[in-house]
Amino acid sequence: MHIYNSFSKSIEKFEPEEGKERKEIVVYVCGLTPYDKAHIGHARTCVAFDIVKRFLLQKGCKVLHIQNITDVDDKIIKRCRETGADPKKLTEENHREALELFDKLGILRADIYPKVTGHIREIVELVQKLIQNGHAYETETGVYFDVSKFKNYGTLSGQKKNEIIAGSRKEVDETKDDPADFALWKKTDGDLIEFNSPWGTGRPGWHIECSAMGLKYAKEHGKTTIDIHGGARDLIFPHHENEIAQSEAANGKQFVKYWMHTGFLTVNGEKMSKSLGNFITVADVLSKYEPNAVRMFFALAHYRSPIDYNEEQIEAAGTSAERILNARGLIEENLKAKEKGNSKNKKFAEINDKLISEMHAAMENDFDTPNALAALFNLIRAANTHLNEEKIDYAQLERITGAIKGMIIVIGITDVDKAQKTDVNAMVLAKLLEELGAPVTSGILPEEKSAESMLDELVMLRDKFRKTKEYVKSDKIRDELGKIGIVLEDDKGKTKWKVK
Repeated sequence: MHIYNSFSKSIEKFEPEEGKERKEIVVYVCGLTPYDKAHIGHARTCVAFDIVKRFLLQKGCKVLHIQNITDVDDKIIKRCRETGADPKKLTEENHREALELFDKLGILRADIYPKVTGHIREIVELVQKLIQNGHAYETETGVYFDVSKFKNYGTLSGQKKNEIIAGSRKEVDETKDDPADFALWKKTDGDLIEFNSPWGTGRPGWHIECSAMGLKYAKEHGKTTIDIHGGARDLIFPHHENEIAQSEAANGKQFVKYWMHTGFLTVNGEKMSKSLGNFITVADVLSKYEPNAVRMFFALAHYRSPIDYNEEQIEAAGTSAERILNARGLIEENLKAKEKGNSKNKKFAEINDKLISEMHAAMENDFDTPNALAALFNLIRAANTHLNEEKIDYAQLERITGAIKGMIIVIGITDVDKAQKTDVNAMVLAKLLEELGAPVTSGILPEEKSAESMLDELVMLRDKFRKTKEYVKSDKIRDELGKIGIVLEDDKGKTKWKVK
């Protein structure tokens, strides 16, 4: 498998660092600053990395997915000053609502949602380390990272020193040694959110949180380097550039092996903004369109490509999703007649084998969903044509339906009726995932997690256990789900679930 690395600006062979488990992959995706409602730009990034995660799981990899919650930030404080809202209540309510909307979009929840407020100790320790090794200094306003001491600063964004100064998100601070230096810790006195530190009361700078939390959880899983760090393209500078500098300056080791960034999302060709009247929330789009349509709209573009929000294209994407689901259903209906006898068709087999290989190759090449879906639609056309023939090659139809099901899981579309009928005890599913060794979601109650997303996780786990011949675990999943009315059906090494 190959991934485009934003750092090297080239396609590279994906070779994750070995940790406690050989195939475990640590994925850190920058999460929300929940001072406001989640918007479609957030959804685009989350869907993109959900597809990445689903594909890795389908390949039999174990994924540790970390997604931070920035619950301390200047924007949060500003909003609370304007509205009188409580910072803790504001961020928790907005983040909970965002997760519920992402559940509707079929986005598998992260394994860990670390909050800045829950990791002040780790942040302070990292800042202290940077001061001790000469990469940071204290002033009367805070603690700052000395950019001049990190020779590779600007490599990720490809910016020169004068561009870095001009593009700095910070206000001018005369106490800094250099305008490009960025805050690790901001000193405060009686602010809405502040914490004790060796430098007095204050709060973390924007960037230090991701370094502290990412390194903490990677280390807990036996890794010194995060395998994949993702986020939207607008985070490349200054956020991700600064993460690299402070992390590697503190530890002297590579912080991230592969950087992945999603393309910009615009509305009517312009950046989304409330002042322009083109700010679209996730709730807005889901009030008009089915989740399948939204997911397919995103998947039909490469994750690195820019997308312009287009309602006609979302409707068309919904039709495409229905076409895939209907094709799977039609083939399954025809397979019921396979006892009539199989008629091998060499030409048909060659065509669909080639298309299935193209589909897999596209996903292996930097998660190229547009070309993978193009191959899938060609496969569906070939199958539909074959179904009109007098003699049917049922063996090949089974191979095709297996490929279609695999892409359905990876793209994350689902039968609407199935989603509506799913009414199972989420606590049971959460407990089962925990018992089977799946990482526990931090700070999120099990009952808040989508039942359907947990069922999808369990199906992927069961497929993995069967491949590794861990039959006791795979049987446990089947038996426990059977007790709560969920039936698992196996087909060519893949599993689907349905409500009794």
